[in-house]
Amino acid sequence: TLARQKGGVLPVQGDALKNLIVKAAGEETAHDILISIERTAGKGKPYSNPLIQKLQEIDPQILIDFTRTEHPQTIALILSYVGAEQAANILETLSPEMQGDIVKRMATLKSVPHEVIEDIAKTLEKEIIVGGISDLQPGGITMVAEVMNRMNRNTENAVMKSLDDAVPEIAAEIRKKMFTFEDILKLDDRSIQELLREVTTEDLGRALKIVDEEMRAVIFRNMSKRGAEMLKEDIEMMPPIRLSEIEKSQRMIIDAAKKLESEGKLVLGRGEGGDQFV
Repeated sequence: TLARQKGGVLPVQGDALKNLIVKAAGEETAHDILISIERTAGKGKPYSNPLIQKLQEIDPQILIDFTRTEHPQTIALILSYVGAEQAANILETLSPEMQGDIVKRMATLKSVPHEVIEDIAKTLEKEIIVGGISDLQPGGITMVAEVMNRMNRNTENAVMKSLDDAVPEIAAEIRKKMFTFEDILKLDDRSIQELLREVTTEDLGRALKIVDEEMRAVIFRNMSKRGAEMLKEDIEMMPPIRLSEIEKSQRMIIDAAKKLESEGKLVLGRGEGGDQFV
C-alpha cells in the first residue's frame, strides 16, 4: 500500500490528497502521481522561477481564490508544483466534481514545456501580488520587491502599472525597496569600481547592450581606458541575443551589488526619489 512505500511520500494532511487521488485514478496510478508531486516540490525542483519555489510559503487562501477562476488543467499543473499538503488544502475547497476532474488531469499530466510553466508563473505573479497586496505588512512589501526584481522587465512593468492604478501608496513603498539596474547611476564612482571588480566582463557586456549612452558612460569612466575600449568593442561586435539573457546578466550585477551592500562596502539608492550618496 501507499503507507508502506519505503520512505513514504506524504507529509502532514497527505491522507486527504491520497484518498482523493486513489478514488479518481486508482491506487497504482495515485502512487505515481504522489511520488511525482513530492519529487517536484522537494530537492529536485526542475524550474528556478522564484515564484514557483515560494508557492508553498504563500497564504493558501490566496491560491484558493486564484484557482476558483482558472481552467482545471491550469489548476492541475499548479497542484503538481506546490507539494502534497498544499495540494490537499486547495483540493478540499473545490467541489467533488472539480476534485475528480483535476485529479484525473494530474494523473495524465506529462512533461510540460518550460514556457508553459513560465506563463502560469507570470499570471500567478500578477494575481498574487495584486490580489494580496492590501494585506501586506512591511516584510511582505520587501518580499514583493524581491520578486519584482526577479521578473522580466515587461512583466514587472505590467504589474507595477496595475499596482499604480489600484494601490499607488503601496506601489511607491515597493519601489523604495526595489533596486534596478538603472539605480547603479546613483552609486558614487568608488562604489561602481568596487562593483565592477565583482562581475564578469561577459555579464557586463550583455547588461550594457540595450542601455542608453548615459548609463554606459558611467561604467566606462570607472574602468581603465584600455578596459573601456575593449568593452565597447565587445558590445559593438556582440551578435543578437535574447532579451532574457540581457536581463539575466543585469540581475547578476544587481545581486553582486546587494552582496556588497550586505558586506557594508557600498550603499544602494533604491527606487524613485531615493537618496544619493556622495
